[in-house]
Amino acid sequence: MPSPHWSAPVAAGPVDAAVAIPGSKSMTNRALILAALAAEPSLITRPLRSRDTVLMADALRALGADVADDGADDWRVTPGELRGPARVDAGLAGTVMRFIPPVAALASGEVAVDGDPRARERPMGPIITALRALGAAVDDGGRGALPFTVRGTGSVNGGEVVIDASGSSQLVSGLLLAAPRFEKGVEVRHEGPPVPSAPHLEMTVRMLRDAGAAVETEENVWRVAPGPLRGGERAIEPDLSNAAPFLGAALVTGGRVTVPGWPSGTTQPGDALRGLLAEMGAEVSLGPAGLTVRGTGEFHGLDADLHEVGELTPVLAALAALAGSPSRLTGVAHLRGHETDRLAALVNEINGLGGDAVELPDGLEIRPRPLRGGVFHTYDDHRLVMAAAVLGLAVPGVDVENPGTVGKTLPNFTDLWASMTAPA
Repeated sequence: MPSPHWSAPVAAGPVDAAVAIPGSKSMTNRALILAALAAEPSLITRPLRSRDTVLMADALRALGADVADDGADDWRVTPGELRGPARVDAGLAGTVMRFIPPVAALASGEVAVDGDPRARERPMGPIITALRALGAAVDDGGRGALPFTVRGTGSVNGGEVVIDASGSSQLVSGLLLAAPRFEKGVEVRHEGPPVPSAPHLEMTVRMLRDAGAAVETEENVWRVAPGPLRGGERAIEPDLSNAAPFLGAALVTGGRVTVPGWPSGTTQPGDALRGLLAEMGAEVSLGPAGLTVRGTGEFHGLDADLHEVGELTPVLAALAALAGSPSRLTGVAHLRGHETDRLAALVNEINGLGGDAVELPDGLEIRPRPLRGGVFHTYDDHRLVMAAAVLGLAVPGVDVENPGTVGKTLPNFTDLWASMTAPA
């Protein structure tokens, strides 16, 4: 059942808080895949526990891995023989629906993959076609989408494959993560418009190398050699993209927010917040205590190409609606294929509160106007809950529909938000 509406708190004054952000969803789900395919057990420290990561753990359990979660801070993963028959629920998680099929192709037996109704609309055709080219059997009824069945034989030939990954970098990452177990490894060549979210591909490559895989890259080409993957310990960084609304609150309220544990070097796209928020007028500093963002009481709009960091768009759009000058956010046409059509949703919801947002072919143009309260629909999209919370800091009466959908990546979001905004 959907969660009841949530009245987004209005900031009583400048916020002043340290907010500990749980682990990265993207790193957690990659670590789970690599651990399940490794030649020895693994310990994943500080993983994210959310709907997306639990779905991934459950999928790997269904395929034969032992993912032990005793409620402590860590997950222990013991590889097992991959087998079917099995059923995988991908929910609305792009990482599950795109990372699991190549693993399922390595299993002996049939693996049925399905997800939420919206998941059946998300781009899957390229990875299904690629798996077939690499020697796997996939029955999708000609839809190029969920639901489908992977008919595994216990091995995948691998080799060279051409893919159009302009819809999602996950289409490439899914193939690369399983490639060390393919008999010939894999060479993935992208042909088409630029692949979005390049930092996520860098994350995949780095985590593969850290697990012992031999990976070569050049522009639009990725090669992974066959070979064993190491187990061992994999530490998960805080989810920097989930820090966006909290750091944005410093701008909106003229306050200060620190996120402890911010890495000095990372492949996470959310690290771009440092430059983007500074460009909007924030004072940004990284030190031993973490990343600190200070608002000055005023901030201005943003003209930015967000192609590599599209997941930051909803929060940046909310900030843009409250800024002192217009914004133009481009390079994110691929967001139409995310949890919802994020561009259309942001225009509908910002304008529904009295704003002035216009959809562009590849983004948004937002001109600030006085906003009013009202229902902010979230379309089962966690990032829209976060955007609504940012607007609610400055706009009384923002009533957020189904805040529970934020459990996809940050189950305790509303509690963290309430603690940050509570009067001292």
